[in-house]
Amino acid sequence: MSIRSLLPSILIGAVASARSMTPMATIATARLAGRQTPGKLLLLDHPLFKYGALAMGAGELAGDKMKSAPDRTVFLGLLARVMSAGIAGAALAPQGREKDGAVAAIATAVPLAYLTLYARKQAMARIGQTRSGLIEDALVAAAGTAIVALASTANNDTPYNDTP
Repeated sequence: MSIRSLLPSILIGAVASARSMTPMATIATARLAGRQTPGKLLLLDHPLFKYGALAMGAGELAGDKMKSAPDRTVFLGLLARVMSAGIAGAALAPQGREKDGAVAAIATAVPLAYLTLYARKQAMARIGQTRSGLIEDALVAAAGTAIVALASTANNDTPYNDTP
């Protein structure tokens, strides 16, 4: 297998660099919609994980606009990115290559957190914290959604499937 097979993992790591909980929230949304990820992780089907990931994703989007929000490169921010990118990267990797997907996502998320922080600070200086945050939210949520949608498949056992 080539590095190309890990592209969804790498891309979800880039998403985690800007919003630590968005990868988990997009995976949870896909699972709730009956979609399956290539990587097999039992954690992904636990209701506490799914609803918790959605709540944390929404909370992060709201909290990011607060003046007291810490930089994404503080220890806890990087730790959240490592955990979220690792789980999401494993889920989007080909079955049997979950560890490789986790490593690829983490290796992308951590260094890019510094670059996305720099870009956000530049945007904040020009258009303010709230507007720059909302724009970043839209871009990151759209990217996360597209990556997960393209990497996941419909589960034929769900009631959402219209095929006989």
